[in-house]
Amino acid sequence: MVWTTYKEKIKKLSQRIVDAQKPIRILDAIKWDSSIEEELKKGKFRHMPKLGVSYYQKLDLGFNSSQKLEELQELSRDIETTLGQEDPLTPMLLEVVHQYQNVVHLLLARGTKKFWEYSRTLYGSPRDKFFDGKNTIFELGQLLYSILNGIEERVLGPSRPEDLDAKDVVETLNQRFKSYFSDHSVLAKISDGILADASAGGDSVKIKEGSKFSSRDVDILEVHEGWVHVGTTQNGNHQHVAKWLSKGPPRCSATQEGLAVIMEIFTFRSYPKRAKVINDRILGIVKAEDGANLLEIIEFYRTEGYSEEEALTSAQRIFRGGLIEGGAPFTKDISYCLGFIENYNFMRAAIRAGKPQVIPFLFAGKLSVHDIPVLYQKHLEGIIDAPKYLPPQFSDLNGVAVWMSFSSFLNMVDLSRIQEHYNKLFDTYL
Repeated sequence: MVWTTYKEKIKKLSQRIVDAQKPIRILDAIKWDSSIEEELKKGKFRHMPKLGVSYYQKLDLGFNSSQKLEELQELSRDIETTLGQEDPLTPMLLEVVHQYQNVVHLLLARGTKKFWEYSRTLYGSPRDKFFDGKNTIFELGQLLYSILNGIEERVLGPSRPEDLDAKDVVETLNQRFKSYFSDHSVLAKISDGILADASAGGDSVKIKEGSKFSSRDVDILEVHEGWVHVGTTQNGNHQHVAKWLSKGPPRCSATQEGLAVIMEIFTFRSYPKRAKVINDRILGIVKAEDGANLLEIIEFYRTEGYSEEEALTSAQRIFRGGLIEGGAPFTKDISYCLGFIENYNFMRAAIRAGKPQVIPFLFAGKLSVHDIPVLYQKHLEGIIDAPKYLPPQFSDLNGVAVWMSFSSFLNMVDLSRIQEHYNKLFDTYL
């Protein structure tokens, strides 16, 4: 047997994880054909479409599920035997592999209630508590709903019309990406095969053909899809040993989406309607978990003022893969708010602990925020590379350090008494 170094062992296992997950594509395996949308529109949203187990069985997974589960099980055993139980990377890599196993089971359960059970295991539920063990994602959603619905956007600043088409957006983003991605490795391009208006790939940002955008939307796409989603993929690709960081299993979704939301906020590019869309998806998932069906969720979004197309898109995101009759949604979209809270609190904790150096590693690849202390230790050992691409707010941490320092005190302030004081003034003079 040829002697191998620790780094060689990690790199070999990393490559096996990358290869094993390659054919597993969750969103492709649960996507809806355009005929579903046409059927809903034709029936004026009064009739449920024909969408169940038989529909999903026609969508090829792109791999043999039994063989894939065996491959992943073998990989799991090899991680344990190669690294041993004491290595801090062992539980991390095992969880990655186990998640891909659960993803296979998730996809095998499409169109059944078990799909939701696996979705909860992988992504969580709106009724899950945050790390403090007290507050739930649903409670955050209720609070944001009450606040965001009370804000009149017309008093916040000038309106920005949606007067840019996909071609305009692609041209603008490519100019900006040339500056951020110094090796010109990332491009924006037009696509007609995506559900959302934009989607990040490994080295590109896809813009949906036919969609309209405002200049504010372009600013958000630059940081959300470009700096975060594509940027962390590129940073993972540049890992010389830890290649598994180039791919994101569900355990990374909250950290990824939360980081993207944080960048929208840190760069002052987000706006209430944008935040409301993200938050209302949480509320839609809660309703679906409680038994609301597809038509009821579409009507919920239309009642909230969304257009027909927007309501359809949000409802589809919730019901794809699950039961359109209600009770078993796809819960991935809680990731945005869950991840924002987790990442923000991680940064606060790092600053208070005097460990700001770990914060940039949020961008080191596709990872969970809970991995960072171990990954930073492995960085000091020469196994994990520092992120190549970093937003300016994280390449120079002075601003973040001050922000988080003040933020740490804010939780100690009695907001209810302050609110009561100012409400009296608002009621008197406004």
